[in-house]
Amino acid sequence: MEKIINKHATYDYEVLETYEAGLILFGHEAKAIKNQQLNFKGSYITVQYDPKPALFLVKAHLSLYKKAGNIPSYDPERPRKLLLHKKEIGSILGKLEQKGLTIIPLSVYTKRNNIKLEFCLARGKKKFEKKEAKKKEDVMREIRRTLKYQ
Repeated sequence: MEKIINKHATYDYEVLETYEAGLILFGHEAKAIKNQQLNFKGSYITVQYDPKPALFLVKAHLSLYKKAGNIPSYDPERPRKLLLHKKEIGSILGKLEQKGLTIIPLSVYTKRNNIKLEFCLARGKKKFEKKEAKKKEDVMREIRRTLKYQ
């Protein structure tokens, strides 16, 4: 299985620190992820306290696995719990208290037989920062092209 990547994450946000976590999924959801049926558009990670803090992946659209049949109560955008150690959660919550930081998913991939989510602590970019990054990328692409054809 290839990585499923959140393409807008690095464009819209400045990645500060990355983490890896497992996901709690149903069997048909795991198969759907292995078939590349996950869409990160508009997804984010939130903290819920029930009584202990836990992180949840929210609004990631995971289509129903075709061979699973009809599951009438299936919600493709349900919150999915992340599996992390207490120390990691505490560290993330401590860093989240800074103004302007958020947690966003970067990619989903398999590691051995487990499905892992790579997410990051990020700060949103301003519009002018996005334009600068785009210009820099265009210049680098042009340099690579000219070096290739010489």
